[in-house]
Amino acid sequence: MTNPGVAVVLSFFITGLGQIYNGQIIKGLLCILIQALNAALMWVLIGFVTYPLFWIWGMYDAYKVASRRNVAWYR
Repeated sequence: MTNPGVAVVLSFFITGLGQIYNGQIIKGLLCILIQALNAALMWVLIGFVTYPLFWIWGMYDAYKVASRRNVAWYR
């Protein structure tokens, strides 16, 4: 059972940690890699759009997956 709040806070600090906390190791590592690429893309300005969008999606995804896992846990 995972706590959705903890998943969001972890993803707030480093995108992908919430996914790793939820047990999605490969997805979390890919998120970290994509966010590093987004940071590099800030040199050509597109990263200023993609970085925050992916960051917000990472927090949302971590919350939703943790919530769904808890519902499945209680069934």
